[in-house]
Order: sequence, then C-alpha cells, then structure tokens
Amino acid sequence: MIIDVAQRWFQAFNAHDLEGLLALYADDARHFSPKLHVRKPETGGWVQGKDALRAWWRDSFQRLPSLRYEPTNFIANGTAVFMEYIRHVEGEAALRVGEVLEVADGLITASRVYHG
Repeated sequence: MIIDVAQRWFQAFNAHDLEGLLALYADDARHFSPKLHVRKPETGGWVQGKDALRAWWRDSFQRLPSLRYEPTNFIANGTAVFMEYIRHVEGEAALRVGEVLEVADGLITASRVYHG
C-alpha cells in the first residue's frame, strides 16, 4: 500500500500533474526541501498545506519544464517509505536524492527531501 503511494507520487510528479500530486497529500501535510530553503529562505525549507505545496510545485514545474525523477529504490515500513531517485533537469548534472514520505490513512502527511 505505501509503495503504491510512492509509485503514484512518481507518476504524478513526472507528468507534472499538480492536482494528481496534491491528491496524494493530507490537507495539512508538511514538506521540507533543501531547494525550498535556498529559493525561499524565509520558510526555513518548510511548507505546510496544499496551497503552499501547490505554489511550490507550480513554480518548480514552470521554471524547470524538463524536471523529472528516476526512481531507483524504495524501502518501506507500515508508516513511511524512503525513496531514492535521480533528479534530471536538462542542462544540469543529475542529482541523487532521498526522500521520506510519511503516510497515514493512505495520504502523505509529511515529506522530507535529502541531497547534497
């Protein structure tokens, strides 16, 4: 079940299907990204709620139309999945990424991105 959420996450993300991606999240979900921290330092890297997630990903999809993630590994337990993937953007070096999705009742309640 949790790996299914992760696989649907990749499908929506790579299709740049913003509403499909948001449908996987709880209304009050929290998200941390080092890139968010750099682009919007006032957030400390965190956003919360679907409106904030929508704004963040809409901006990402518009700025980076070639953005896609290549999943390489999933490790899951009953409440979370650790996803490893490679971030691809045309004109940039590939970036290895780890991300944890915390899931409750079939929805992502929190996510945290890790990369160097």
